[in-house]
Amino acid sequence: MKSNPEAPKRLAIIASKGTLDWAYPPFILASAAAAMGWQVQIFFTFYGLTLLKKEPHLMVTPLGNPAMPMKMPFGPDSFQAIEWPIPTLAMGMPGFNQMATGLMEKTFANKGVASLPELRQMCVDLGVQMTGCQMTMDVFGFELEDFIENTEIAGAAAFLEYAADADVTLFV
Repeated sequence: MKSNPEAPKRLAIIASKGTLDWAYPPFILASAAAAMGWQVQIFFTFYGLTLLKKEPHLMVTPLGNPAMPMKMPFGPDSFQAIEWPIPTLAMGMPGFNQMATGLMEKTFANKGVASLPELRQMCVDLGVQMTGCQMTMDVFGFELEDFIENTEIAGAAAFLEYAADADVTLFV
């Protein structure tokens, strides 16, 4: 429990996924909370740690996400409204993930959604604390120089200290 009731609200997020579709939720939630004056920390662990890389190459795959709609981000509105049934076999074909990633990025751009680098920079500019998991760095062989500026490195215990006083804690 917070000792100062006048202190700003705190948000603690654990980002554990490193795909394009899973990269957006922690940065959207963090930037919204920070814009509302909350203190925010994102703890990047396991595959989520790649979201802090200077040049992340994030992909999306419909293969592991059967709920993902496949719509085209181009053509007339009636064409864009079609949900294309993609056979599972096609999803395993070489180049399919690149195509799906390109379609998702184009759809985001068409809808005015910030790109991931823009959203991540917005979080940095708003003072969101970006914390990389030390154990994950050791396991995957990352170095601090691999990540964007302002990245802090800490273990799970340090994050738990922050999260213990958070008003909201999320695992994404």
